[in-house]
Amino acid sequence: MKTDFHSQVEALRPYLLRYASLQLRNREAAEDAVQETLLAALKAEASFEGRSNLRTWLTGILKHKCIDAVRRASRESPLPGEDADSAAAEFDALFDERDHWREHPKPWEDPDGALQQKQFLQVLEACLAGLPARTAQVFMLREHAGLETDEICEQLSITSNHCWVLLYRARMALRMCLEKNWFGK
Repeated sequence: MKTDFHSQVEALRPYLLRYASLQLRNREAAEDAVQETLLAALKAEASFEGRSNLRTWLTGILKHKCIDAVRRASRESPLPGEDADSAAAEFDALFDERDHWREHPKPWEDPDGALQQKQFLQVLEACLAGLPARTAQVFMLREHAGLETDEICEQLSITSNHCWVLLYRARMALRMCLEKNWFGK
């Protein structure tokens, strides 16, 4: 039984590493977070009662390890800044002088079906990887880790206004990327 649990936990390592890489955007930090997660899971094997899926349980542990890593990183050194002027110009080009869409976004055919497709998830991961580091970090903390704006602001030492701007930029960039690389096919 014990070796079965160990092998099941180890089999989930690639998934956990991909999850942590998207959260942390740093391979070494992601590997550290996954390692800490696996060690914590193996130590807490007796507390895993099987009421949830093993992958869900491990992801919950990893989510907290990633949040801890983000806190450590924000205390140790700030992330490189973004070029706000070029990002603003890119988004401003989407609107005319009356702030209306130059070209209305295309309707998404079947978002529920698309989410279930492995190819869509790969395109989404690539789009996330293309975001500037701070923008992706704020987006992942909000949408994937489920943190509230106040928590994100406290962890990253940013204002709530800056947080909302970064979330807006992330959503717009993801939308553009997905329209180009997935829905525009």
